[in-house]
Amino acid sequence: MYIILSLVVILFVVYYFFTRQEQMGQVPSGLRLERMSGTATYKNGAFDNLSVTPSLSEDDNYFNVLKNFLFGKEKRNEPTDEIPHIQTDLHSLPLDSNLLVWFGHSSYYLQLDGKRFLIDPVFSGAASPLPGSVKAFAGANTYGVDDMPEIDYLVISHDHWDHLDYKTILGLKNKVKQVITGLGVGSHFELWGYDPKVITELYWHESADLSPSFKITATPARHFSGRLLTRNNTLWASYVLQTPTAKLFLGGDSGYDTHFKQIGEQYGPFDLAILENGQYNKSWKYIHMMPEEVVQASQDLNATKFFPVHSSKFSLALHPWDEPLIRVSKEANLKQVPLITPKIGEVVYLNQNQLFEQWWVGKN
Repeated sequence: MYIILSLVVILFVVYYFFTRQEQMGQVPSGLRLERMSGTATYKNGAFDNLSVTPSLSEDDNYFNVLKNFLFGKEKRNEPTDEIPHIQTDLHSLPLDSNLLVWFGHSSYYLQLDGKRFLIDPVFSGAASPLPGSVKAFAGANTYGVDDMPEIDYLVISHDHWDHLDYKTILGLKNKVKQVITGLGVGSHFELWGYDPKVITELYWHESADLSPSFKITATPARHFSGRLLTRNNTLWASYVLQTPTAKLFLGGDSGYDTHFKQIGEQYGPFDLAILENGQYNKSWKYIHMMPEEVVQASQDLNATKFFPVHSSKFSLALHPWDEPLIRVSKEANLKQVPLITPKIGEVVYLNQNQLFEQWWVGKN
């Protein structure tokens, strides 16, 4: 009995100190919490989605999900070869070029009409607070903070570990002029030493004028938030980014729903939609799209072309690492919807029509 009691106490102490690490972030309070409480979807201490959104599908449960992850026949597979990548010198890219550079998963860099944007950067090589877990694939984490030029706008979709990386955010502190994120997420940035004056937090359909002819609007997504066990105490979002010459949709994590059509009708059409495509499973179909739904979402948004991200760096689901790109490419070809599929680090010139190879083929 004493041994069991001692183990319980030890586990409690470990959990207590683990959850109080600075990397866990900070719960919103004060005026920030008051502002959150005044929004339409903040209820009983948490944000909600526009549609009823179960964490798991009705025919599944957490026990089965855990069992499948540990013992199921459907096994996660990682590439046996290094992920193909190009090491581009971002500092030398002409600032008058409109371009995109992807860093794997949901991290990418944009140059648009003379401004630099960085979205959901994760450069630490992991997507989990647990040491040694959820490591990046070989070749998928070749960029770091030192490779980034000065950033005009750091855009964060939500506070999950694979989108808001503590070590990366600390390293970028002196390079970022302004942070754009969802309501409540600024509490983490303030804890981590960012000046509140550089943090702009938006609720869905709120806009910020970044500079003359530059505007960003937070739009709905169907997902959730949370750094550990507490969920939905900060907002998750997608964004509409309008510049003098382009309009982009920055997707963030989302399950498929009617919000894509509504955003397309209200804010579209878009020159490019960047949509999450990966880490899906029928068990959590409400919070992550299947590849075929990603293609449909791009059509709903009325996007000229789309870029599928959220794959090729971390294994957070049971599907093979290359399946998201295989399925989304097949569906896009079937529906004749233009998509771009650059390698990690490859420069995408947004004002040009480029051809991209299927670099994932034969890399299992």
